[in-house]
Amino acid sequence: MRVVPLAWLLGVLAVAVGLSTAKPDTSESPSSTLVQWLAAQTNLQTWSADVTQVRSLKTLAQPLTARGQVWFAAPNRFRWELREPSPTIAVRQLEQLLVIYPKLKRAERFPLQGPQAGPWKETMALLEAGFPRSQAQLQSRFNILSQTSTGQLFQVALAPKAASARRLMPRITLEFSTNQFTLHATELQFADGSTMRNEFSNTHLNPPIDTALFAPQLDPEIKIVEPMKKP
Repeated sequence: MRVVPLAWLLGVLAVAVGLSTAKPDTSESPSSTLVQWLAAQTNLQTWSADVTQVRSLKTLAQPLTARGQVWFAAPNRFRWELREPSPTIAVRQLEQLLVIYPKLKRAERFPLQGPQAGPWKETMALLEAGFPRSQAQLQSRFNILSQTSTGQLFQVALAPKAASARRLMPRITLEFSTNQFTLHATELQFADGSTMRNEFSNTHLNPPIDTALFAPQLDPEIKIVEPMKKP
């Protein structure tokens, strides 16, 4: 069983039906620490980091772990590249999410525009949620469930305001440092009770990023499919 990248997982989970969660009935005001962190994000244009992704499922005794690298470019382009144990690449482009499995000679395309995008487009705010541009942007997308501080780390738990996104992913936790205000981790809780935690290290703020990273050239042998396309 391969460990899939976060963006791919959100896209696939969105085609499931019958998931339900209760609407959150509380929303806190941002603390001074959260406000400071939001202010720091206004200077962020690019970001890169090593990532360790841990997926916990109720059906598995041990969590699944994958390692790789992630790149982000404002406002919403990103690339997740998991190298261990199975190479998988997810690229968020302007109109689509492209997921590539090099060893399988397969790529999956998920549209972000038009009727095929469906309600799961709301969930694509995940990585972007790690880099909100303002307090207004954060609060327009999420309700703040809790805010806690431990040492030099601050955690804020969020619930998507969009009902379609909340049915898939009722809770997102962001964790950042209070000394440099850099993103340390994100954790997603899904409607089935499973979780996915992404821990970031070796982070770089505003590094030069080759735009070719967001426009991968596919091997001619790779077959491209559209899982959400109606026959």
